[in-house]
Amino acid sequence: MIYITQLIYILDGQEATFNEFEKVAMPLISKYNGRLLLRYRPEAANIIEQNIETPYEIHLVEFKSEQDLDDFFKDEERKKWVYLKEQSIKAVWLIKGTKL
Repeated sequence: MIYITQLIYILDGQEATFNEFEKVAMPLISKYNGRLLLRYRPEAANIIEQNIETPYEIHLVEFKSEQDLDDFFKDEERKKWVYLKEQSIKAVWLIKGTKL
């Protein structure tokens, strides 16, 4: 298994646009042997210590293999809607890892 954590930063006022992209992208994860484990919107009251900007959302996703992850990113249906992601996202931190 490979695990992906994304810290997602949204441009001001682009939340609805981002959510439109997510409506398309999220269901495609399972098509590529993936599973959304966590989708979280951090709140200031829950942060204990911070040295970076608070992301709009944090995603934790697992895929069975690196190839499955690559295939997800190359999905033709997803690529049709990537312009919504590009229009709404300021930055994304993508962290790849394995379960210990």
